[in-house]
Amino acid sequence: MSIIESHPTIDDAYPTRKASEAALLYRQDPVVYGEAKDGPIDGATLDSFEANGFLSVDQLIAPEEVEDYRAELRRLSSDPRILADERTVTERGSDEVRSIFEVHKISEVFAELVRDPRVVGRARQILGSEVYVHQSRVNYKPGFTGKDFYWHSDFETWHAEDGMPRMRAVSISIALTENFVHNGGLMIMPGSHKTFVACVGETPDDHYKESLRGQEIGTPDPNSLSILADKHGIELFTGPAGSATMFDCNCMHGSNGNITPFPRSNVFIVFNSVENTCVEPFSAPAPRPSFIGARDFTPVGVETSPEGGAGRPAAEGTAGA
Repeated sequence: MSIIESHPTIDDAYPTRKASEAALLYRQDPVVYGEAKDGPIDGATLDSFEANGFLSVDQLIAPEEVEDYRAELRRLSSDPRILADERTVTERGSDEVRSIFEVHKISEVFAELVRDPRVVGRARQILGSEVYVHQSRVNYKPGFTGKDFYWHSDFETWHAEDGMPRMRAVSISIALTENFVHNGGLMIMPGSHKTFVACVGETPDDHYKESLRGQEIGTPDPNSLSILADKHGIELFTGPAGSATMFDCNCMHGSNGNITPFPRSNVFIVFNSVENTCVEPFSAPAPRPSFIGARDFTPVGVETSPEGGAGRPAAEGTAGA
């Protein structure tokens, strides 16, 4: 398979799940839209982000802040209302919590983190505009039972199933537990963000119900992954609680399962440019629910407070396992 030029139409610049064979398409969009003067990221780091598709911050949040977020993780995972909510996803084959989506609307603790200039300021700088939250979640990846997240480009799913038109979104993963080499840390292929993998397979109705536990449709074929890995290599991210990784929406990434006793928990926030708001899905029967792919494009800093009752401060929460 060779990299081929894509020929965008008015409707779809990155066709995927529409052909019988996979294809590798050149990226047509910028990676960095802002400049060093626009935010906390210096010029050299912005250049590195443009080339590799990611950046790391050794300590984005302080140790005492990490403890507050961990307490909130325990509260969320022990609240019966939240466990019964459709936004809570459990691991395949167990009742262990895998992810809780739209966490910035459930929890004031995480809503404040989304609004934190250390977080949203970096997103605005990279994307060169005001931003809104396309998706937020906490990932638990518990010890022994935490399953893998197979290789994928987030943009492929957001484009196909949520209707995100262009590559102008960025994700931040903030570690709330230590990331070791052995507990299922994030892996990225540096530079892979400049190639779009058009996947095969038609999107079924309500695909999200299965894909949130383990995605199959919208995942790259082995040949495409081999080409990208041979060209770019693979980087594994480790670091203490409080560290963070920001990465472009089209980075090829994934993580292994966790068979160690050490959980790997993180909060994951996706910021999309307000100039790149979602339309109808490009390769799905209907948009996914708004708690997975937002249809409210209100810029960060203008949102209303989280839902009443569910977002009480962490200090008032009930400790959980």
